[in-house]
Amino acid sequence: MRKDVLEFLQSDEDYIKFIRQQPKWYRKLSRNPGLTDEFRLASLQFFGKTIPQRVDKLSNQVQMASFMIDMFQVLKEQNTSSDTSDNESKED
Repeated sequence: MRKDVLEFLQSDEDYIKFIRQQPKWYRKLSRNPGLTDEFRLASLQFFGKTIPQRVDKLSNQVQMASFMIDMFQVLKEQNTSSDTSDNESKED
């Protein structure tokens, strides 16, 4: 493999992990060193680091947080209403 391609691969730890898991890219880059941009994109997609993947991940996290907040509010309302009914029954 060409020295410039090896330096490119060593520039990012994810590239090294990706090429170990996808050895076909080693062969592709050895035969055609100009495919580094395609390799970079494939690596980003594999590790979920493209912009659409990050947006989806953030959206899912916001939805989960919203769901948890809604659950806590419902539980708080239930506890408040049960405390009120307990106090009313004690007064009787």
